[in-house]
Amino acid sequence: MKVSLNWLKTFVPIELSRVELAAALTMTGLEVEAISDRFEYLKSIKVGHVRAVKDHPNADRLKVCDVDIGERTLRVVCGAPNVREGMLSPIALPGTHLPNSGILEKGVIRGVSSEGMLCSEAELELGMDTSGIMTLDDNLTKGQSLTTALNLSDTMIEIDLTPN
Repeated sequence: MKVSLNWLKTFVPIELSRVELAAALTMTGLEVEAISDRFEYLKSIKVGHVRAVKDHPNADRLKVCDVDIGERTLRVVCGAPNVREGMLSPIALPGTHLPNSGILEKGVIRGVSSEGMLCSEAELELGMDTSGIMTLDDNLTKGQSLTTALNLSDTMIEIDLTPN
């Protein structure tokens, strides 16, 4: 059984660290098998600032975007209808493991190189919206980890249920 520490805290005030809590649960007869960060997969997703949006030279529905991630600017091919100059959006960099898409790699899309992916809520498992890329608040810092920017933190505790 998996239990969210944030959810558990809505019922019981917990002052212990997650390691101390796991030890305490184990001592009461609930064997804790694993402790993990629910949003670990988002740590390599960054806040990107879309600096420029141009039409793709070889596709009607695609755009070529220049996305600033703080230390450098990346070229990203995007098919989202809501992409626009000046917006902040989550960007997955090459090597990122997306929940339902596997590991993202640099690629060439219709003759234009793409160094990342602007992501929707659904692709990041942060919502159900698949209509376009996720729009972030303008007060966030470009290049910042998405987990830090959105204050996403939750410990998952996996407890083995014994047959008795």
